Parts: sequence; structure tokens; C-alpha cells
Amino acid sequence: MSDLGFKSASELAASIRDREISSRELLDHFLARVERLNPRLNAVVTLDVERARDRAYRADAALARGELWGPLHGVPITIKDTIETAGLRTTAGFPPLGDYVPAANAPSVQRLIDAGAVVFGKTNTPTLAADWQTFNPIFGTTNNPWDTARTPGGSSGGSAAAIAAGLSGLELGSDIGGSIRVPSHWNGVYGHKPTYGIVPARGHIPALPGALSEFDLAVLGPIARSAADLDLALALLAGPLADRAVAWRLELPAPRHELLRDFRVAAWLDDAEFAVDPEVRRSLDDTVSALRAAGVRVDEAARPAFTLAEALDTYLQLLWPIMMGGSPPEVFAGLIDAAAASPAGAKSSELTIARYGTARHRDWLVANEAREQLRAKMAAFFQDYDVLLMPVNQVAAIPHDTREPLSARRIVIGGAEREYFELFPWISVATMTLAPATAAPIGRTRANLPVGLQIVGPYLEDRTSIAFARALAEITAGFEPPPGF
Repeated sequence: MSDLGFKSASELAASIRDREISSRELLDHFLARVERLNPRLNAVVTLDVERARDRAYRADAALARGELWGPLHGVPITIKDTIETAGLRTTAGFPPLGDYVPAANAPSVQRLIDAGAVVFGKTNTPTLAADWQTFNPIFGTTNNPWDTARTPGGSSGGSAAAIAAGLSGLELGSDIGGSIRVPSHWNGVYGHKPTYGIVPARGHIPALPGALSEFDLAVLGPIARSAADLDLALALLAGPLADRAVAWRLELPAPRHELLRDFRVAAWLDDAEFAVDPEVRRSLDDTVSALRAAGVRVDEAARPAFTLAEALDTYLQLLWPIMMGGSPPEVFAGLIDAAAASPAGAKSSELTIARYGTARHRDWLVANEAREQLRAKMAAFFQDYDVLLMPVNQVAAIPHDTREPLSARRIVIGGAEREYFELFPWISVATMTLAPATAAPIGRTRANLPVGLQIVGPYLEDRTSIAFARALAEITAGFEPPPGF
């Protein structure tokens, strides 16, 4: 991997500090790669070349004076197009915001800039970040660099594709339904869904611009080519908003272990109700075998004291009110009518959305208590184990499928068609319990598609799941560039 485009952000920052390359040279290198390679992907959708070159020039001048802006001094990065970036078009793929240019950075973006990063562009997303595939009416479809006939995932699909293809040094994505983890899995990169609440989500669309409240379940987090970059980025991103920092401080604990053999590992790799495709399962099993060969004890029978179906149902009760909350009045009224008219025992994805998406606050309170009960069971589980290994989802990257509504789409698991919404179950555990989860590349299918592993950690112990991902790279392939990039 001699190409600069495939070095980690940590390595790039070190090269700038050591004067091996200038920030301006590195920016020009990424811009040249975007010009040459991005037309095949449509991952980077907006560029800010002149302002980025000016900042890179100033970064080089500052370094020449002996000034260091921070750990990302001079490193060119991109930002998901759902996260407000000052002076740079931010659309969330939503036509009414097609010309929106924020006046201020989201706090998360500002923290990366304060650490020295050079923001030079935005990456594509599905409309309002509401799909596992990345396409929208403004910028069109983004392709997976491993197979352009397939999606890179969503909603941080442009983010993960850009990192995999070596178009950016680091990415900032978001996740409420696996939107960091699924694209990381499908593109062969690293991604981290932080513990809920430790990285400010203000400035993310949705909500609409100007909103001060933050959604339940939703987080912002990094996507990168190494676990070390996830750790670096999390240290910069995590912490309270300024008005809360008057009193509150965040001190994330050190990882429980650094050496792979010291981790107490549980592996929940399949489920009778939500079966994993054999090609994905093979990579997961190979990883468990490699762990055992490295002296790690892996318990494949251990489970938190709940089923995947229970976790999923509680998650959906919390998710759909958020997703449907911004629906136009006539659409929401139709959901209410559909829920009221449905027979008591009837089940379908559409009815689940209608029932849970129009829940009353008293229903949410019941669901939230159920969540807290499951969170307590997760906390008890992590007294005996340090990490819980899970699939990100059941399949490798799927072919593009833009049929509407989403319920018309299908995924294929072990040769059998399944509902598109079955991409939810495996990401639901970490999201619903507010726990950290790190996605790490572990191998490829026979069709040469990446497979990622989801490493769920204890609440507020983000550094433990990231440390495991970092150690895991010693016995797995880790990040590898896609062919042709």
C-alpha cells in the first residue's frame, strides 16, 4: 500500500508533522484521486477546493513556524452530507435543502477542524439518511468500490466508499439504523458507533437545520482505514456541548485490555429466526478459529439474557416514532388510519411501521422501560465478558435495488429471498441498549466482497471495542484496498 491514499489518518498526520509531505501536497493528491476515481463511485458529491487549499497552505505555514494545530494537523478529510459544514453545501440528499449552505459547523465538524483537519468535501447519502443504499434525487447513486453493481450501503455509504477507495483521509458519519456499521462492513473499512450521547449530534440532518434537540438512538462517529484512527477521532469528537461543559466532563475509561489473548470474548454469530448468509458466516467462523489459534477463549454459547427478536422489537418501538416524526401531516394521518384498521394479530413490516410510528407517548414510556431492562441485562453480561462479537448484518453488499416502497425490496440469504427490513436485527442490540459498537473488516466472500465483524462493548467503554478491533488486525487481513483503486 505505497499510495498515500490508503494510509491511515494517523500515518498521514505523522508524515505531515515529520515534513515528509506537506498538507498542500497531500490535499492535491486526494483531489487528483477524486478527479480520476470518483466518477466510477459518485462517493464525493461536493468539493470545496479553494478554501481547502488555503487552509492547507496555512497549515504548512503554521508548521514551519513551529505551530501544531492538533493531532490532525493538515490532514484532508471529508464529511457526510447530512452534517452541517460552514460555507459548504449540505443537502442530506433532500431537494428542499438542495441549496442549503450552513453558516456554522456542527460541533463534531468543528472539533475535527480544531484538531487541524482540512475539510475539502462532502460525501453522498440517501435522502435524509433513511436507507441502507445511497442514492438521492440531487446527486444520484453511489457505487461500491469492490463491485460497482452493488451498493456501498447507507446511510454513510459515500463516506465508507470514499475511505475504501482512498479518496479521503478520514470520514465523519452517522448511525441510527446501522448507518456507520453497515457501510463499513460492505466496504471493508473500520467504523465506530459511539456510546449514545458522548458525541454531540447537533447539526445533523435530520433534524432540520436549526434544531437544538437530538434524537434518541442517533449518533455521529468516525469511519477510517484503521482502528487507531477510530480511537484518535473518538478522542477528538467525544465530550459535552459547550453549555454543558460548564459542569459536565467526559472521561472514557481505558480499554479493559490491549493484548488479544486477555479479552474475554463472547460470539453470537447466528440466530434461528434471523439466519446469516453462509458466505458471511464462513468469515465469522474463520475469525473465531483465528482467535482460538491465537490463544483467545471464545464462548459461542454465551448470550445476554434476551433474544434477538426481543431486542429488535424494542428497538423498532423506539426507532419508528423518530423516523415517522417528520412525516407530512397527510402521510402521518394515513399511518394512524392503517394502524387503527389492522386486525389485532396481523403482522407485516408496513403494519409495524404504522403501529410503532404513530405510538403515543405512553407507549414510548413502556418501550423505554423495556429498553432499560435490556440494558441492565447487557450490563450484567459484560461483567463476565469484555466484548460481544456479532454480524453487522446477514449479507455482504447487495446489488442496487431502488424499488419503492422499501418493503418491495428483497435480500437473498443462503439462496432464499427475505424482507429488506431484515437488515435491522443484528444492529439493533447495540443501538437499542445505547452501547458502543465497532465494525472491523475480517475477510471476503468467494465473490470477493468484504465482510465485517461487529464488536459490541460495554456502555461507555468505547475504547474496549476499538482496542479489540485494533488487536484483531494482527490475525486478520484488516483494511485492504479494493481492486482497481
